[in-house]
Amino acid sequence: MRFGILGPLDIRTDDGTPVDPGGPRPRALLTLLLLDAGRTVSPARLIDGLYGSEPPAGAANALQSQISRLRGRLAPHVPVEGGSAGYRVVTPAESVDSHIFERLCGEGRAALAAGDHARAATALREALALWRGPALPDLPRAPAEADRLTELRLTAVQDRVEADLALGGGPELVPELRALLSAHPLSERLYGQLMRALHAGGRPAEALTVYEEARRTLAEELGADPSPELSALHGELLRGHTAAAPRRPRLPAQLTRCVGRDAELDRITALFAEARLVTLTGPGGTGKTRLAIEAASRCGAPDARRTSASSSWRPSPTAGRSRTPCSRRSGCARVSAHRARTPRSGC
Repeated sequence: MRFGILGPLDIRTDDGTPVDPGGPRPRALLTLLLLDAGRTVSPARLIDGLYGSEPPAGAANALQSQISRLRGRLAPHVPVEGGSAGYRVVTPAESVDSHIFERLCGEGRAALAAGDHARAATALREALALWRGPALPDLPRAPAEADRLTELRLTAVQDRVEADLALGGGPELVPELRALLSAHPLSERLYGQLMRALHAGGRPAEALTVYEEARRTLAEELGADPSPELSALHGELLRGHTAAAPRRPRLPAQLTRCVGRDAELDRITALFAEARLVTLTGPGGTGKTRLAIEAASRCGAPDARRTSASSSWRPSPTAGRSRTPCSRRSGCARVSAHRARTPRSGC
């Protein structure tokens, strides 16, 4: 079964059929058990999570009754075991979205620290996609755990933005960062990320204005100055430098269809399986540049770089393939390949 607690409690069998755990009390009880999926949870902790600091008389008997009802709801899919030490729902942690979220966040942070920004962004996006609403809404008497998960979510968003900035992101991150700062106006990390995104998008004056907003807000709310890290970033922007990565290069957009060049495109694609540089040569006006752009696009190379006026392009083998239309011109363009010492992977 699969369990979701990053939002309203959601229970699904392996074939996707929803399971109703019952009313508010069994939903809260199951949420408590799922937070420690596969591990025993003491009666004292369960009672505290269900009733707060002032449990009613007979709370232990009421807990046993709730456990019995929950077993009936989950049977025959997942058992709830009990003993003198407490109760546990017999399901692996990987069946609960909150545990998957924390694992993916850890993988994303590790990849970010190792400089693998693409892997970090992928893991963190997958983690954040698990959220369907506020954390633990069915467990109102355990705000500390909900706050912990919410804080982890904010950190994951910031880590993902960090990875996106390192990958060349910029202007597309600005609206998201402004919304985050509206909700978290004392986060210096968000101020710094917004400054870097604006600078990467060619808006350095606005980036400097954000620093002044941060300085003013921190002074008014905390009586404090910006951190040395944020101040250093401000200084870099003033000097025309920034730690933000350069913007992603893009292939030129094509507005017409490409027809009649399949043979050349197939040959170029095949050559990239064993050569690291393919050069197109021919008289002016024969369509070398357009053929090179189309080949780079077909090979999945949005970050391709043109290396010379002879229409040589170095494609990236990592992205998905696409086909962009163009029109064939008269004449011909010859294709030659510069062999690599070590064969490279194909497009």
